[in-house]
Amino acid sequence: MSTFNFTVLPPPESLKRDIECFRITTYQGYESLDVKVCPKGFPGIVYQIAVDGLSAIDSISVRTAQISNIPSFFLHGQGSEPSIMRFKNKPFSSIQVVLKPHALYSLFGWEANSLHQGFLLSGQFGAIELENQLKSASTDEERTSYLCTFLKKKMEGTNKRDELIEQTLEFIRERVSSISVKDIVAAFHISERQLQKRFSRVVGMSPQLYIRIVRINEALQMMKSGGFERLVDIACALNYFDQSHFIRDIKAFSWVSPKSIMMKVSEFHSDEAGASYL
Repeated sequence: MSTFNFTVLPPPESLKRDIECFRITTYQGYESLDVKVCPKGFPGIVYQIAVDGLSAIDSISVRTAQISNIPSFFLHGQGSEPSIMRFKNKPFSSIQVVLKPHALYSLFGWEANSLHQGFLLSGQFGAIELENQLKSASTDEERTSYLCTFLKKKMEGTNKRDELIEQTLEFIRERVSSISVKDIVAAFHISERQLQKRFSRVVGMSPQLYIRIVRINEALQMMKSGGFERLVDIACALNYFDQSHFIRDIKAFSWVSPKSIMMKVSEFHSDEAGASYL
């Protein structure tokens, strides 16, 4: 997506367990844009502002709903559906804290399935002072520093973790091409019922759905890399039952077919924070 400029920054060492990365995005054009976003199962905190000082996002749509009046600063749940973000026709900048899948639980002490696709305003997650600091800051470096300070305080004040579920998330990441719920149950000596209950509480979705989302994002990275000439090779590398199953999953989480994505690879962006395209 050449119209956007993306910068991805790693979190400080003290926050690496709960933060995936910071992503700073800038846009200098004057054309309204519809950006299709593929879910990655990560919650996050977003501060985005247009050149006029108002929110840069006009609306956010999923297949079943549309949300308007998007605030400049909000915390969102872990998405499991593709969405369309409609940006206003003016330059803007944004800074996004991409949280680890378990971070709503470990940083805020919330049951993640209570938020899911929704979002919270600053007053709903104890961040009114932080919002004022972000508005008064003149650089992204300052904003990143304020966000880190806020999150460190949350981490120190919550101290609520499910070690087993955090381990299963890493287990899934390392074995994305062939992992199943049965593999997790066997490796961690837990019943499937207990796994489902704890995973939903900490991550906000079932382990089966999370695995599908992780695998789709791996497939999108493979398509973006240009290292695979045929879709069937990507499907085989990720152990899909067949190419038809692979195509159905891509459509379910990205709106379009994998062939369309490969044809529009120059309009497609993928990094640690997720995948999106115009």
